[in-house]
Amino acid sequence: MRRLFQSIFRRTPLGWLQLRHNPARLLIALSGIAFADLLMFMQLGVLGAALDASALFHRKLWADVVLMSPEARDISNSGTIPRVRLLQSLEVPEVEVATPLYIGFRDWRAPINGERKAMMVVGVDPNSPPIDLPVLDQQRSQLKIPDQVLFDRLSRGDFSKMLAILGEGGNVTAEIDRKSLTVFGDFQLGASFTTDGTLIGSETTFLRVFSDRDSGSVTFGLLRLRKGADPRQIAEWLKRRLPKDVNILTHEEFVQYAMDYQLRSTPVGFIFGLGTAMGLIVGLVMVYQILSSDVADHMGEYATFKAMGYTDWYLFGIIIEESVILALLGYLPGLAAGIGLMRLMAVATALPMILPGTRIVGVFLLTFGMCLLSGFIAARRIRRADPSEIFS
Repeated sequence: MRRLFQSIFRRTPLGWLQLRHNPARLLIALSGIAFADLLMFMQLGVLGAALDASALFHRKLWADVVLMSPEARDISNSGTIPRVRLLQSLEVPEVEVATPLYIGFRDWRAPINGERKAMMVVGVDPNSPPIDLPVLDQQRSQLKIPDQVLFDRLSRGDFSKMLAILGEGGNVTAEIDRKSLTVFGDFQLGASFTTDGTLIGSETTFLRVFSDRDSGSVTFGLLRLRKGADPRQIAEWLKRRLPKDVNILTHEEFVQYAMDYQLRSTPVGFIFGLGTAMGLIVGLVMVYQILSSDVADHMGEYATFKAMGYTDWYLFGIIIEESVILALLGYLPGLAAGIGLMRLMAVATALPMILPGTRIVGVFLLTFGMCLLSGFIAARRIRRADPSEIFS
């Protein structure tokens, strides 16, 4: 292997010269690599958006420890726990605040355009809002009024006219489950795979919308600890003190729980993981075909090199050089196309379609490995180059 890399860096760049000699083949190879990269970027991007969206609301909760139902799966299937468990948690000296949170789901008729949207409705204590959104503190008095709600401006759909009215200080009336709600302000959160947006109101407003729910059953219990308290230690302590009808997690575990469920218990992880693998295979096959054809076209030249005393390692270096060049040149347009398409999808779906540095590096490493593997497989044909056949 050492001789292979020495042969790459200590000679005329024959690999680049061979690629440049056939522009049509080079363009096809780069297009194939760019398409494979684009496919991987999109699959990983949608998977990342699904995971981020599944935990988007969880991250915004202001809590050190979370009480939830043992039967909870994801936020749309969270179950309920007895509210009395929050009072029992306050018996632990390190627990400073215990706040209930109510969550339900309803279709609503959007104001102005009348579209039906699937919304998550959240009920909070206006005196101690447990969600990290500044507007909740700023609008506490308004939030206490029954049937008054805040609207997520990043909800999926066209709400430009309604947002314009809210921006001018006006109110908008909306219908949800045959009940009228007044939207008096907005906040920024984002949609998910299961809902188009979020409405936040008081506990009273929530229980008026969900008449089948009672105040004694809450979706989550959010505990804030005194400064210096260890959330893991308090969670373990509460597990020993409280009945088994609650599951107790730190906030970090709560966020990870949501993402793990989305990844392992739904088809999302498998589908988009398979799509990424298919993109890798498509690129691998295409690069191999291009390099294999190039080796076949120059078999006579390789045999001549052998007759002149050059080793197989030297000739392998030519193919590996081609592989590296293809990886570098093919990755860049794939990255550019991936960024552009993900921005369009973010606008169209209202999902957090982002491209973190780890994903950029990860796809590049996959591309580099894909091209190198194709090069090694194609280079094996060089061993068949026999000088005796050329000069016989």
